[in-house]
Amino acid sequence: MADSPSAIAPSSAETAWKVLALLAATYFLWHIYAKPRPKPALRSVAVLVLGDIGRSPRMMYHAESFALNKFQTYLIGYRGSKPIPSLLSLPRINILYLSEPPSYLRGLPFIIAGPLKVLSQVIDILRTLLERIPHPPEFILVQNPPSIPTLAVVWLVSRLRGSKVIIDWHNLGYSILALKLGEQHAFVRLAKRFEKYFGRSAYAHLFVTNAMREYLVQEWDLQGRKVVLHDRPPARFHRASPSESHELFQHLLPSFSSPSLTSFLPTSKPPYSTPFTYIPPSRFPPSGPTLDVDLALDMSDLSPFAEHVAMPELRGDRPALLVTSTSWTPDEDFGMLLDALKQYELAARAREGLEDEKERLPKILMAVTGKGPLRQRYMREVERLQMGSGQGDEGGWRYVRCASLWLEADDYPLLLGSADLGISLHSSSSGRDLPMKVVDMFGCGLPVCALGFACLDELVKDGVNGLVFHNAEQLAAQLESLLRGFPSAPALAALQASFQQAAHAPAGSPDHWEWGTWAENWNRTMRPLLLHDVASEAAL
Repeated sequence: MADSPSAIAPSSAETAWKVLALLAATYFLWHIYAKPRPKPALRSVAVLVLGDIGRSPRMMYHAESFALNKFQTYLIGYRGSKPIPSLLSLPRINILYLSEPPSYLRGLPFIIAGPLKVLSQVIDILRTLLERIPHPPEFILVQNPPSIPTLAVVWLVSRLRGSKVIIDWHNLGYSILALKLGEQHAFVRLAKRFEKYFGRSAYAHLFVTNAMREYLVQEWDLQGRKVVLHDRPPARFHRASPSESHELFQHLLPSFSSPSLTSFLPTSKPPYSTPFTYIPPSRFPPSGPTLDVDLALDMSDLSPFAEHVAMPELRGDRPALLVTSTSWTPDEDFGMLLDALKQYELAARAREGLEDEKERLPKILMAVTGKGPLRQRYMREVERLQMGSGQGDEGGWRYVRCASLWLEADDYPLLLGSADLGISLHSSSSGRDLPMKVVDMFGCGLPVCALGFACLDELVKDGVNGLVFHNAEQLAAQLESLLRGFPSAPALAALQASFQQAAHAPAGSPDHWEWGTWAENWNRTMRPLLLHDVASEAAL
């Protein structure tokens, strides 16, 4: 009787890993004896992320902070999205791009392609850390996950070159793999042992949450220094002024040009108005015209009076702007958001005849940012709901629209700073990490409705800076309560005001919740960790 595929897989995997280990060991031995290496250079760091550099904000912020603290900084990762502007201008930052794995691997079975891809990555990372960086760095900061092969590679390089390894624990790699294969799968168990073995003995460990620190210290007996570095946004994340919003929405007008959006959004006449902002008239000569707000939206004939035009303002007839950032993957349930929007549509229709405008629900534009494999599937469903080809839609949505956007690094903070409410669909595979998207939103003074999980309360204070939901019904109810009477929505205004209150409230008061910029948090946490040895040597 022939062996089943499941019986063959573990044996094949084991063989593949042995071959991988043999090849890697051969390369290591060759490199050890081929040429001697100098001692690590003080005030230097290699920041390694096995992913798209431009889509790894925390690691980009690390690199920026290292450079501003006078570290020669080498940021290592893959090409893709554009990095934040400072990384392209700071003199001490060098971006070293890794080569993509060979394209022919995509056509091979995973049991073959997986080990070969890892081998390709091992060789490329080693070449970068051992050859492309001229002097051994004092520190190697590595993002986890992914754990394979990065933790093993930096463990080896630290022994070859004397560098100190700092692991930034964003999440647990094996827990992400378990979402696809199940916790008892052989690969998941192997990945967990790998992660634990090579992650235990780093010089220092950074954690995104207290829950992550407590779990790993207790379960894995981590060695070295251990500090919690909560995510915080850089200073450029701030509440946008009406002028900044006006400029942004003019730039984004092509993204709002589909028939379903042009018929939904208020009429605009750029450069004087957008669907969300307009430039009202202010002072005119005594003989000039007198305009009301409606006429101010059509400014095409006012060029003789341009010097008397006021600064941009928010339109009173604008839709509420909601924003969510998603990777369009199964671990973020976009279907839950769609179900909540369906319920909101029905609630808005039920209230449209009310005489009291404060009890009505506004139109909402749901801006969805990000790229991922499920984007096309969900956006096709959105289009059916909007245009009225779904079941029970009564001619299509009248109060809700979704727009899928991809923004450059400069535009993303402005969109968050111009929005009225953020939505987070992040669900943690380990239950011990926090969504960076919410951190960015808070940096822009944007309250959130966030999907709840174990340690979310380290970031989202329910009823203070946001609301926590667990299903579509709860999210729909939160949208209704927060947006009722928009743009004069008291419940939403109370959440927005918490950001100003927190900035001025003394620690320990009811209005205080821990916050600050990335630079403040990084300098307070990381400088003592990094500069202790330098200060000690200088004192000798």
